[in-house]
Amino acid sequence: MSTYSDASAAIAPLPKARKATGFGGVLPALAFVAIFFIAPVAVLLLRSVLEPVPGFGNYAQLIGSATYLKIFANTFIVSGLVTAISLLIGFPVAWALAIMPGRLTSVIFAILLLSMWTNLLARTYAWMVLLQRTGLINKMLIGMGLIDKPLALVNNLTGVTIGMTYIMLPFIILPLYGVIKKIDPSTLQAAALCGANRWQCLTRVLLPLAMPGMAAGALMVFVMSLGYFVTPSLLGGTANMMLAELIAQFVQSLVNWGMGGAAALVLLVVTLLLYAVQLRFLGNQNPGGR
Repeated sequence: MSTYSDASAAIAPLPKARKATGFGGVLPALAFVAIFFIAPVAVLLLRSVLEPVPGFGNYAQLIGSATYLKIFANTFIVSGLVTAISLLIGFPVAWALAIMPGRLTSVIFAILLLSMWTNLLARTYAWMVLLQRTGLINKMLIGMGLIDKPLALVNNLTGVTIGMTYIMLPFIILPLYGVIKKIDPSTLQAAALCGANRWQCLTRVLLPLAMPGMAAGALMVFVMSLGYFVTPSLLGGTANMMLAELIAQFVQSLVNWGMGGAAALVLLVVTLLLYAVQLRFLGNQNPGGR
């Protein structure tokens, strides 16, 4: 009996020790979030309401200026277009990857990853060469007889949309591929056996099951597009400025941290609202229908 009591006494404190150890393991992550996320956001919030004078004058100036509202409009229009086009292109590619033989899938994945790992500045300059009036795209279109004179594809929002869509495609193909790959092929076969045609299988079976991946990829692409700087700056020019360029101008050129902080916080609030909407409507869905 004494041996049993000694063993019980030795085992009894273990739950508390495990609990303390588990909480201690979270502390570094909490400290990281507090130092590198919460603290910078708090500093931005303070500077946006304290500089150059205390109050909400920076926010009023952002909302009340037609120039700034145009920049906001440019940012959201381009981000929306890039997200929509990426979805339209990315879904068929993800579906093809999910049904392709393994070796071919590996080759295409290698190409996608290689495009992601290539320097962003180099890729943007390559698009500048391709899209200019004497570039390869205009020469091909003229040679095919589709156009009579070169199209203006750079220094405008068209060039920005094309360049950003190319850059964002892998970020929507990868999550879509992961979701589509988990869908049981027998589900589509059962729908076909029940009389559904190809269009009905796509719209009533495949798309609803792939919706979590579509939403996750679309949110990622849209949020990244809102804060993109290099590609819009090089392909859009100063006449088609986007929000990230405006923030950089406030901070670097005008040294106006108050306005820069206000614009950055508006962008952050929009991002959090979009994430909240996704959680509200798609947070409880199970990817792949499982």
